[in-house]
Amino acid sequence: MRTQKKLYLSILVIVAAFSFSGCKKFLDKDLQGTLTQQSFPVSASDALLATNATYESVREWAYNAGGFPIFDIMSDDARKGSNPNDAATTVGPYDTFTHTPTQDGLDRYWNALYVGVKRANVVIEKIPAISMDAALKTRYLAEVRFIRGLIYFDFVRSFGGVPLVTSTEPPLKLQRASAEDVYALIIEDLNFAADNLPLKSGYQGVDLGRATRGAAQALLARVYLFRHDYVNAEKYALEVINSNQYGLEPLFIDANGVDGNNGIESLFEVGAIQSEGTGSGGNQYANTQGVRGTPNRGWGFSRPTINLRNSYLAGDPRYKGTVINLKDTIDGVVILGDGSTPDITYDEQGNIIEIECYSRKVWVPGNNTITQWGHHRRLIRYADVLLMAAEALNENNKPADALIYLNEVRQRARQGNNNILPDITTLNQAELRDIIFNERRQELAMEGWRFWDLVRTGRAVQALGPLGFIAGKHELLPIPQSEIDISQGSLVQNPNW
Repeated sequence: MRTQKKLYLSILVIVAAFSFSGCKKFLDKDLQGTLTQQSFPVSASDALLATNATYESVREWAYNAGGFPIFDIMSDDARKGSNPNDAATTVGPYDTFTHTPTQDGLDRYWNALYVGVKRANVVIEKIPAISMDAALKTRYLAEVRFIRGLIYFDFVRSFGGVPLVTSTEPPLKLQRASAEDVYALIIEDLNFAADNLPLKSGYQGVDLGRATRGAAQALLARVYLFRHDYVNAEKYALEVINSNQYGLEPLFIDANGVDGNNGIESLFEVGAIQSEGTGSGGNQYANTQGVRGTPNRGWGFSRPTINLRNSYLAGDPRYKGTVINLKDTIDGVVILGDGSTPDITYDEQGNIIEIECYSRKVWVPGNNTITQWGHHRRLIRYADVLLMAAEALNENNKPADALIYLNEVRQRARQGNNNILPDITTLNQAELRDIIFNERRQELAMEGWRFWDLVRTGRAVQALGPLGFIAGKHELLPIPQSEIDISQGSLVQNPNW
């Protein structure tokens, strides 16, 4: 496994200095220990530690939508999962769109995102005054601005306009910025990152996994795709493709698996080591979703739906690369599952509504739950860039060019079997739009994008309406009620919550 300890070993003390709980903590009195914002960072070595600490923000369990993969659970790709009674009242409501502003996890998610913003702001504000190598200083600033852009993109998709915090000492009362203003900051940050970060090939050894120019360009493409700005989405996706820094893993399972860690397909991933605890370098994202029961690899949340299972064409290897079924054998381990969970769940009419199964994309070889903590979560991978390019090109009336990148993804997917997944040939824009949309589901299922793809393309009501989705409400999460209360009226709740 190509795992580095690069960003994990010197962070604990730094994190203590940077952390806070939501906007309300910005003006808390100074820490009573020896390390404060007045004494840190002041040196070149401090600058490195402070920069590394921003990477730890996206490895925090609560960074993942409050800990649980609720955006998969809110889509038609996944159900709550785990034992039927486990977290039924806390995670279960996201499955049925009955969550409320006081729902478990919302406050953790909100706070975790602002912790990341605070850590980035410390670097952006303090490092310019440090006497150190100028090129390295600029790179550090570009790295953290990439991460701040990433985090604010999480924010604006999830909650809409949120308070923009760009200083370590913001006002006591913060108003919600407009979504337009949040996007403006995101684009500014990512452009700075793209202009000042090295290519992936510019990193070696312990620096593998840091933010790169390609990661910033790919995230810009994603941002513009969400903005329906297909001209810029095409521009930045093609810049990544034409950089010749990336490619597809030969095996689909390696796109998210250990053999692809920091590999050719990875543009940006959350690095981790097999250690139980975020503070010691672990990442609980895969443990939360790992096989429950036998083998005991985790909690078993976020179970692939029957709808997702049935969406794959016969023989598509991505099905086995996405879904773990009971009695499958993986790395010599037979999957028996959880004895207290029904293998098959039926509704009152006898229809099958759920099958016990798990996500293959978080599987880590090993014989205990701790190995799952070493999963590298892919936040941006090359197959997604190819599909973003295909979508943007098709919307820009360049269907022939779109087919090149769409069919590249399908070629890898068929794993050398030319009897399945034939190349797409249609040049009809509407037909190709639907094909690319469906291809994104097959390729990126259980990676957190299906819900957002449904929302941004206007398909959420049709797909999710039967599950409880209400237009004009569920496109966004509610602002946590605790934050509304603490703000004393400066934060206004999202519509219809």
